[in-house]
Amino acid sequence: MNRSPDERGQVLSSLVAVLAVVAIVGGLLVLFGTRGNDSVADSGQPAGKTTPKPSGGPSASTPVQTGRPAAPVSSVPVSSVPVSSVPTTKPSAPASTPPPVPASTPASEAPSVPPSSPASIPAANRPAVEVYNNTTRKGLAEDVAIRARQVGWIVTGQDNWRGKIVSSTVYFPAGMQAEANQLARDIGVSRTKEALPNMKKDRLSVILTTDYAG
Repeated sequence: MNRSPDERGQVLSSLVAVLAVVAIVGGLLVLFGTRGNDSVADSGQPAGKTTPKPSGGPSASTPVQTGRPAAPVSSVPVSSVPVSSVPTTKPSAPASTPPPVPASTPASEAPSVPPSSPASIPAANRPAVEVYNNTTRKGLAEDVAIRARQVGWIVTGQDNWRGKIVSSTVYFPAGMQAEANQLARDIGVSRTKEALPNMKKDRLSVILTTDYAG
């Protein structure tokens, strides 16, 4: 293909421009490279050694910060431990201690002693006895007379009594109250009283009423 003279002139001018740019760039590179070597020579240090620069990485003694907090040490909460695994101990029952014994019994707590029964009057010292029935119950005077004889009394008579008597009574003359009390206990009569004027003064008189249960 044949080109015109104008086209050739344009191609040559383009090549010249490119070579000029390349030459300018190369000169700039040489210029800046020479200045860098001059600054190193004026520093007063050997040209073969350079000052070490601190490393941007972490040192061996400095802990590495990863940006994540360290995981906490897991601990088992007390509440998560099952109750059955915790040994339980029961307190031993205290030994029973006997109550202290008082040194002496207070007078108010002392056991009561029943009064001793009066001594029985000997049969030889007992007076004669007469028994009277003041009820409608037949044979009552005779039954009590038999009972009195069985315990050592001498019964000289039994009969019915006319009049009103409050309750069964053993009547005694003066000086025979102890004997009357003894006879009342022996035959089951609860009342004793001094003899009435119309009664004999040398013996005990028993009058039985409806309250007599013996």
